[in-house]
Amino acid sequence: MSQKVCLVTGGGRGIGAAVAREMASRGYAMVLMSPSESCEVLAAELGGVARRGVAQSEADLKAIVDLALTTHGRIDAVLNHTGHPPKGDLLEIPDEKWDLAHEMIVKSVLRMARFVTPVMEAQGGGSIVNVTTYAAAEPSLWFPASCAYRAAVSSFTKLYSDRYGPAGIRMNCLAPGFTDSLDVAKFGDLAALKRIGTVQEQAKAAAFLLTPDSSYVTGQTLRVDGGITRHV
Repeated sequence: MSQKVCLVTGGGRGIGAAVAREMASRGYAMVLMSPSESCEVLAAELGGVARRGVAQSEADLKAIVDLALTTHGRIDAVLNHTGHPPKGDLLEIPDEKWDLAHEMIVKSVLRMARFVTPVMEAQGGGSIVNVTTYAAAEPSLWFPASCAYRAAVSSFTKLYSDRYGPAGIRMNCLAPGFTDSLDVAKFGDLAALKRIGTVQEQAKAAAFLLTPDSSYVTGQTLRVDGGITRHV
């Protein structure tokens, strides 16, 4: 059997890099994208391949998918991960920054799905995981654009899972809480566990969703937030 392949956007640092390491440890060949050389450095460490690019660029997304296919001829798992969009007071965020957030968060997921779905259909299945946020379910004025558009990704994820489940393709969301990829230690007490999470904890949860370990899970959002959200 050919080695399985995992593609990670935002795969140079933080959660994306941790997921790349976790998936490589499970035997997946890694294909990484990030805006800087960090993806290239990590790919070299993991024996994978990389290309610089940003999630809001359709051309960059197509190029990383093409790299995966020319290198390995298959794509079994995709992690859609992007940085934080612009912040600001709710009505003070200008239109162009809302547009950028839309491109980064929603359209990147849509475009990636367009590129990889035919590949996964031909293979007989695959798994796509979209990194969102705990605040997609409980919006916060701290990051309004992120909340609004990542909630839209949750809805798209359910629609996609309904449409492509019969083809054996699963799509889920990983919704992290405050994690040590950022300087957010001061928010640890907001969680039931009274600490922030680690990127390794997020990576293990993502790997569960990306691999056949979660073979009967699709259209769902897994909150890995230390208990910060209150709804049931």
